[in-house]
Amino acid sequence: MRSYTQLTQDQRYQIYILMKASHTQSDIADLIGVDKSTISRELRRNSGLRGYRPQQAHRLCLERRSHKAVPRIEQSIWALVERLIREEWSPEQVSGWLQSEYQYSISNEWIYQYLLTDKQNGGTLYKHLRCQKRRKKRYGTYSYRGQIPDQVSIEQRPAIVDARTRYGDWELDTVIGKNHQQALVTLVERKSRLTLIAKVIRKTAENVSDAIVSLLSTLKPWVHTLTADNGREFAWHTDIAKNL
Repeated sequence: MRSYTQLTQDQRYQIYILMKASHTQSDIADLIGVDKSTISRELRRNSGLRGYRPQQAHRLCLERRSHKAVPRIEQSIWALVERLIREEWSPEQVSGWLQSEYQYSISNEWIYQYLLTDKQNGGTLYKHLRCQKRRKKRYGTYSYRGQIPDQVSIEQRPAIVDARTRYGDWELDTVIGKNHQQALVTLVERKSRLTLIAKVIRKTAENVSDAIVSLLSTLKPWVHTLTADNGREFAWHTDIAKNL
């Protein structure tokens, strides 16, 4: 049996792609050459509110390493974080304010992890996040993620898609490259698990739209639905639908 080893960033991207293709943890472990306990530990420790994301997972791992030699965050700081979150500040705003006012460095990802742990323990802090409740702007910039023109709710998706009884229902996603410079556009057909991947220089709606149309242009008879998250890179979904 292979023992637990630290994963590289490239391996984390491989894990993400293989998960999207519905491989089991054991299959993923065999394919990238590690023990299955390594995969289980990786998913348990480095998944966020939106599931497992390779870039976020790598950052969380590095953050843990860098903070091993420093004291844990004082409870008084977490109490302040909780108060600001309940006042409906975003984790990004809390992180920036603590750095500006107290020169106290705590990343917004760390705060998200704290909220996730609180939720798993039955807490309600997560309900104050923007994705749960609309709030007025305080300062800084809004993230307009989710505000997509002519957006169609997943609740309107035909029930046959969940049954996986036909070919042609696709799930879309993107994998962000180093320093947010380039990206991979991934398409997974739900029944066959056929996975298509294209690289884009920048993760713009235009580039992502062109990549999706190019990948599926020869498969139009087997394109019934496309399901994506609320990322702005999928804002051109109506153009994609017309071209396909």
